[in-house]
Amino acid sequence: MIPALSHVDCWIFDLDNTLYPASADLFGHIDVRMGLYIQRLLGVDPDEAHRIQKGLFRDHGTTLSGLMTTHDIDPHEFLAFVHDIEMDSLAEDRRLIEGIAELPGRKLIFTNGDRDYAGRVLGKLGLSTTFEAIHDIHACAYQPKPHAASYASMVDALRVNPTSALFVDDMARNLKPAKAIGLTTVWVNNGSDHGDHGHEPDHIDFEINDVGHWLDEILGKIK
Repeated sequence: MIPALSHVDCWIFDLDNTLYPASADLFGHIDVRMGLYIQRLLGVDPDEAHRIQKGLFRDHGTTLSGLMTTHDIDPHEFLAFVHDIEMDSLAEDRRLIEGIAELPGRKLIFTNGDRDYAGRVLGKLGLSTTFEAIHDIHACAYQPKPHAASYASMVDALRVNPTSALFVDDMARNLKPAKAIGLTTVWVNNGSDHGDHGHEPDHIDFEINDVGHWLDEILGKIK
């Protein structure tokens, strides 16, 4: 392990567009399902549904949070509908699997998705048994990243000491509250939609493009 990370004994990873490339475009399929949900809920056409969905995501952190706030929807029904997608674009990455396995200490998932969906994604990536726990949107009481309350709930529920933990996410804005509570932060700058929104160098300790490659670097596999 490189000296700069020798203090880390807890490795926390976002899920979507972090543990797999943004080019896999699962969110493209989820976006379609979100659009259909909003069309049916509000009786609007596809273009208006798309405009509403992007506004909710921007203003509330997730479309779900926005719809719960503005239309009091059932989160379980929404998540089951929008996550009913094929995942054929995902594949195992042996470098990623082996790199995470070699990290010293705990490994956790912190996601704005739900546990069932996360389990399906991890299964496709060959990571089903890799992580000790998944802290999902239900566990956050539907307050998604980057709301400070979601980080507090994760730290409390999983008994994380932020000063010896590291958090990896593809959304730069999600790293500001992580840094504020003492987490070491890693931004996966890989082309995620709105990934650079809220980017501020002061709250990013490491900027990377690919998690597997970065793990090889910090574990000394690449000289």
